[in-house]
Amino acid sequence: MKVYQTSQIRNVALLGNSGSGKTTFAEDLLLEGKVIDRRGSVQAKTTVSDYSEVEQLYQRSIYPTVLYTEYKDTKINFIDTPGSDDFCGGIFSAFRVVDAGIMMVNAQNGVEVGTETIERHAESHNKPLMMVVNQLDSDKANFENTIESLRQAFGGKIVEIQYPYNPGTSFDSIIDVMQMKMFKYKADGSYETLDIPAGEADKAAELQQKLIESAAEYDESLMEIFFEEGSLTEEQMFKGLKLGLKNRECYPVFCASAANNIGTRQILDFIVNVMPSPAEIGEEKTTSGEVVPCDASKPASLFVFKTSVEQHLGEVCYFRVMSGKVSEAMDMNNAQNGIKERISQIYISAGRKREKVSDVVAGDIACTVKLKGTRNNQTLNAGTDWQYPATSFPNPKFRTAIKAAVESDEQKLGEALNRLSQEDPTILVEYSKELKQVIVSGQGEHHINILKWNLSNNYKIEVNLLAPKIPYRETITKVALADYRHKKQSGGAGQFGEVHLLIEPYYDGMPEPKTYKIDGKELTLNIKGKEEYDLEWGGKLQYYNCIVGGAIDARFMPAILKGIMEKMEEGPLTGSYARDIRVAVYDGKMHPVDSNEISFKLAGRNAFKEAFKKAAPKIMEPIYNVSVFTPGDCMGDVMSDLQNRRSIIAGMHSVKGFQVINAQVPLAELDKYSTTLSSLTSGRATYEMEFAEYQQVPADVQSKLLKAYEEQEKDE
Repeated sequence: MKVYQTSQIRNVALLGNSGSGKTTFAEDLLLEGKVIDRRGSVQAKTTVSDYSEVEQLYQRSIYPTVLYTEYKDTKINFIDTPGSDDFCGGIFSAFRVVDAGIMMVNAQNGVEVGTETIERHAESHNKPLMMVVNQLDSDKANFENTIESLRQAFGGKIVEIQYPYNPGTSFDSIIDVMQMKMFKYKADGSYETLDIPAGEADKAAELQQKLIESAAEYDESLMEIFFEEGSLTEEQMFKGLKLGLKNRECYPVFCASAANNIGTRQILDFIVNVMPSPAEIGEEKTTSGEVVPCDASKPASLFVFKTSVEQHLGEVCYFRVMSGKVSEAMDMNNAQNGIKERISQIYISAGRKREKVSDVVAGDIACTVKLKGTRNNQTLNAGTDWQYPATSFPNPKFRTAIKAAVESDEQKLGEALNRLSQEDPTILVEYSKELKQVIVSGQGEHHINILKWNLSNNYKIEVNLLAPKIPYRETITKVALADYRHKKQSGGAGQFGEVHLLIEPYYDGMPEPKTYKIDGKELTLNIKGKEEYDLEWGGKLQYYNCIVGGAIDARFMPAILKGIMEKMEEGPLTGSYARDIRVAVYDGKMHPVDSNEISFKLAGRNAFKEAFKKAAPKIMEPIYNVSVFTPGDCMGDVMSDLQNRRSIIAGMHSVKGFQVINAQVPLAELDKYSTTLSSLTSGRATYEMEFAEYQQVPADVQSKLLKAYEEQEKDE
């Protein structure tokens, strides 16, 4: 393969809801560029994309697949992305390195929730989009309804370049209003160019006029030409659309039947003529804010956006050249960890098919193997020290505890989970010391089931998925006193320590402790020392030494604190972390021989436990902000379900044809919510969630939690 220059490269993502035909359309693009000589099919499991065993099993894209085609002296890199929101990490990885997107829209269904969600992701990444209405060969295809749904979702950005002449099972002709021609396709994928039929002339002329007006809007010089001449040439329309597309002011619409390779060449022509090259998109900012132009004459730097482990090859790192030229045998430095890497081989990838090349220049996408210490989201440089920002992935929506079915596989499981989370950064793995569980979080139940499939089939580890415990917090709501004497005599030196302490709820800005009236008695504290701790699990502990007259030697105060901290790590109510508490040790006793650190640690621990239970303790639970995007006809069911989950509805609004419900929901009520929501809305809704705060649980819930903890302690 020749070395393509930056201006000859286009980088695009294939996007769309599951079932919109991205993988089949990818076969068309590969065939037109002669990368393959025969199209595969999803049903026959012969496509270049979706080549992994699990993708063929489920017949859907799960991982982003890097592909390329060559057309009219242009190299088009394209990434076939998953359509399910469970695997949206692949879309975010793709957006990090492409310059535009092709949104496939199913002509049978119009705009689906995935279409809208992916467009929202494209907007947040500032990526231009073109629309391809696919499956126009279906007997249920309805182009007019699809266009209407696109206009409702995306407004005036929709610009029709084409429309189908005969949608349905006999579909074979497209009318192009830019060229004012009809393309009639044959069974072998070739086509003939014909005049527009007389019955379509008025409709085509009207759409062309709208297209010309739209193209003129994006460029003042074109607007002047339009006012003077009343029209624009095809080249001028290209110029206007190029600017409008780059600025995300227009979404040009094309027609296709990917299953029959209809419309592919016109789409390729548009990509070459209108979609921006890496040089036109321009610059990348480093983490330090330095601007790096996409220029082959600059120092070489690349960004790794995807890693995978493949049979016979090992770990494959996919990268985009951000600047300069990367060559075989080039030595580069990892900006994150300082490891020196040699780029021993460079491949241009089309799924499993890889072609070895000697060089790739700024803007191109390629892959390499056998890197020692470079992974996802890392930068390699030659002659510079740039570091590019990591891809930002969405928060997880589904969590589960995971445990090896065979105890001896636990270490092996940990290593496998670490590797799988490196390949898919939307899988988060955490060992929770608090919950005593390994917690795996992902984007949905299907996402986690694919993880389980990989563990079973690729790593030969059988696992059990368990309900994850909830990270509750414990705190107090009033002032309380307690004292505890630890005394032990067992021959020789004994143990003795007595601690009197006061506890109260802590809040920011509260005054220093001074005088208290408790149970009719007045207590005045004389502060000798103060320590304040920001707790790892949130909240604070304030610890005061208010000992007078040497009742407890100062050397035992750290031991008392240690005992208190131990009980805060395993709260008295449910064993959860305690937080936001002030403790003042104001009296006690010691023995000249038997007092030691262990005695005061135990005395402090037990005094704290007794005081805690007297201080009207409360259990607090994590609350999440949840935004549900749902079609209007499903809104009642979604609202009803949320209310059954103890949620507080914070507000509602509409976005591009979808209703958005904002609510605060306890984490305990969100177990398997993604599955329930999909069932309620036939897969048409999606949601986002983010931690908000801790709130006290209702009294009935607290009673259930206390009872469950008591039962657990009895069993143990």
